[in-house]
Amino acid sequence: MDQAGFKSRVNIPTHKNYLSNSSSQDLIGSAEQGALMLGQKEVLDSVQQCMEVQTSAIRPYTPMKGGISSVWFDRLKISNDCPEHLESINIMCQVLTDLIDDEIKSGIKKNRILVGGFSMGGCMAMHLAYRNHQDVAGVFALSSFLNKTSAVYQALRESDGVLPELFQCHGAADELVLHSWGEETNSMLKSLGVSAKFHSFPGVYHELSKAELEKLKSWILTKLPGELERQSE
Repeated sequence: MDQAGFKSRVNIPTHKNYLSNSSSQDLIGSAEQGALMLGQKEVLDSVQQCMEVQTSAIRPYTPMKGGISSVWFDRLKISNDCPEHLESINIMCQVLTDLIDDEIKSGIKKNRILVGGFSMGGCMAMHLAYRNHQDVAGVFALSSFLNKTSAVYQALRESDGVLPELFQCHGAADELVLHSWGEETNSMLKSLGVSAKFHSFPGVYHELSKAELEKLKSWILTKLPGELERQSE
């Protein structure tokens, strides 16, 4: 039994857009958030060739009183001041590690892989990269946070290698995942050696905005130089 009092039960739906010689693993936060992000993807048309969408798992979710939801992992509560549900996080880290391994087997170099996502997807990406895959090209986290005692921080304290850069965005009006939680996460990661950028967006709630997606697009093209030229050949 895990911390929420139930045996882990996970159904993992996936949607693969394509494989390329670069890859950005886009980890959607939840089913509803996934629909929002996919609806915004016209902003990123020019870099879609290097994105693969991985949707979250179907599992019981403690903040919904154990109701079934499409989320990456369980939480004891939506707060940065509580323990992480590491059992469910670690299960998904292994699932996503298998996906990264498949990408590498298909010919994609690991230093051409980015991982990132919105909300819980961004948190999942930070766990995946900073605990398990510190040699990926970079990480992006939109409206995301880590718990104050996160296992990510412990892993970084024990690391002495070069760490992937973090691109982080957060709406200043976010009432679900507080802007201050994102800022605190960014500051903590910086203190542990991560090169981290944090972009605030006034008036933006727990949602994606065109402005932040444009910034993300520019960052992806910086981290994966030459991708557009190859795709147009």
